[in-house]
Amino acid sequence: MTYPGHETQLRISEGVLLGHALVARIADALGIRVFFIKGPASVLQGLRQAKVSGDVDVYVDPSRIDILLQALRERGWHRRPLEPDNKTFPNHSITLHHSEWPCCIDVHFRFPGMERASDDCFEALWANTVHMQLAGQRLRVPTKALGILFLALHALRSRELPACQQELEYLALLTRRESQAETLLVLSSATGALAAVRPFLESLLPEANALVWPEPSLEWRNRVAAQEPGSARIIAIVQAPWTEKPNMLWRALFPRAEVFLSLDIYADMSVLGRLNQHRARWVRFLCAVPRLIRDLRSLR
Repeated sequence: MTYPGHETQLRISEGVLLGHALVARIADALGIRVFFIKGPASVLQGLRQAKVSGDVDVYVDPSRIDILLQALRERGWHRRPLEPDNKTFPNHSITLHHSEWPCCIDVHFRFPGMERASDDCFEALWANTVHMQLAGQRLRVPTKALGILFLALHALRSRELPACQQELEYLALLTRRESQAETLLVLSSATGALAAVRPFLESLLPEANALVWPEPSLEWRNRVAAQEPGSARIIAIVQAPWTEKPNMLWRALFPRAEVFLSLDIYADMSVLGRLNQHRARWVRFLCAVPRLIRDLRSLR
């Protein structure tokens, strides 16, 4: 029995598994250390309820990322356009797409919430990976405790959303059941994630009151505060030096083509298409104004 979209979901799921295998083979051939986060591995480890993954999330040794990207480029994978403003949210991954594949590949070189220097952070992460049989071959994935940390940080970015609340509750129950709280504390310290993960981890630790919790970084506070379309850009303008504000405001009012293409690589870039996208952008912005004000207040 099938239902609308069932065949598409199956094709995406198959593409994601094949994408894992492709990246793993290329990385092994080049001697590049990679491991896979979230996605099907987290479901097989019991960290998530069954769901269809829409892309391949791979974490790569930051010192070798350019070599991996070049190898994928030679096989027809191309970078998706990036949002030009990289001040509020520094990039943490590079998304690749392929005209003949139903999924994208997100190549991570850092992870939001983990504040330790990227090379040092990778070494701490790599030391907490294990092998798993997936996509017909042996792949590296996070240990259960590290997998929980990745998923918790991802959900904490938008913890007011019902889906993220449910995921955090599920992870908390799992952490208690498998006594992973102390291990999570060690991993959070090693990766510089203590400040970001505190809302999740604090209630799970018996001696939490005795800990000295660091303050979250400006980047993390911005990520948590920016829950509505346009929030991130307004936050960036508010925090920027006065000399930079006019140019940033101009770009907010009249964004480059990359802004639209970063959301949809097939966006209509004709004159009429861009006018329609500008109109839709303003409609979304005006509808979100009350919530934008709330986001800015929470940041203060």
